[in-house]
Amino acid sequence: MKMKKYTASTMVEAMVKVREDFGDDAVILSSNVTKTKGFLGLFRKRSVEVVASYDKTNAERTYESQVRSVQAVAEPESVERMQREMREIKQMLKDIQPVDQSFEKYPDELLPILKKLQMQGLASEHITDIGNLVFNRMKQDKIDFTDEQQIELIRTWFSDRLRNIPFGGISYEKKFINVLGPTGVGKTTTIAKIAARALLEEKKKVGFITTDTYRIAAIEQLRTYANLLQAPVEIAYNEQDFCTAIEKLKDLDLIFIDTAGRNYKEAKYVDDLSKLIDFSLDMETFLVLSTTSKEQDMDTIIGQFDKFPIKKFIFTKTDETNSVGSIINLMLKYDLGMAYFTDGQEVPEDLAEASLEKILDLLLAGDSNA
Repeated sequence: MKMKKYTASTMVEAMVKVREDFGDDAVILSSNVTKTKGFLGLFRKRSVEVVASYDKTNAERTYESQVRSVQAVAEPESVERMQREMREIKQMLKDIQPVDQSFEKYPDELLPILKKLQMQGLASEHITDIGNLVFNRMKQDKIDFTDEQQIELIRTWFSDRLRNIPFGGISYEKKFINVLGPTGVGKTTTIAKIAARALLEEKKKVGFITTDTYRIAAIEQLRTYANLLQAPVEIAYNEQDFCTAIEKLKDLDLIFIDTAGRNYKEAKYVDDLSKLIDFSLDMETFLVLSTTSKEQDMDTIIGQFDKFPIKKFIFTKTDETNSVGSIINLMLKYDLGMAYFTDGQEVPEDLAEASLEKILDLLLAGDSNA
């Protein structure tokens, strides 16, 4: 029988070393996790000690003996389950790969918040910057920061990065409020929420133009909201209809334009939109994206709309996901601000005017506090 002791920073690393030396038939005799002492608790290092052995004949005998002992007292299905589990464990050892060790340079006290940011989908480069900032301050001040102190530093990091990115809703300085976005993100409901706020809180006279002539249900949905607000609706099938609608609604304070929900990954639909709507008007244009979408898909959509004068993002369905880091990733990447986020279907209640504080609450505390 061969026997060897292994020391590694993680159990995964240790098992990789065992497999390299002894293959899949290795037997783990003992394992132990240790930590070295560090200065003021900051530089403690974790290590794993594993003692493994290899004796193929003995390993086979041990396995067979375990199976026989179970067979003697267990039902046949229990034996099959054990055999299946043993095969799965051996396969896991074969497939095992080293894990991302980017957090291992940080002290234990810092890991929970970094892992939370990772789970929220914040980009790895931002997490690394944040981890380095907090860790360096901990070393500089020679103290272990409390959770509250860590959060304060992290909020400062975001404030510095987002200081030039605007937050907040419509300005009320433009007559036309144009809302773009792919199908299924909730554009019509979002428009109704914003219009209701303008009517009820700002006492504005509002109306609607819809260019979503592809779906009868979309037109009826907008009509329902408009009837509740006692606001007019015009339907634009083409460029001439759009001009006519503008003339009919010219006496209103705000005209909300509900565009068609299409698959805007296809350039054709983007071109159709540019021909239908006159973007040179006195207009604010917003791009609506759903936080339940993959960040890569949202990124593709933004690229398709880069020809339009997008002022800010509107993010919907924040109540349906625990991963809102993509919001910040996209704002930083495109240097675009955020007007609103929605967290439900109620009109106009489930609409929050965006602010840095509210977004950080979503990211760090999982609470919109809208």
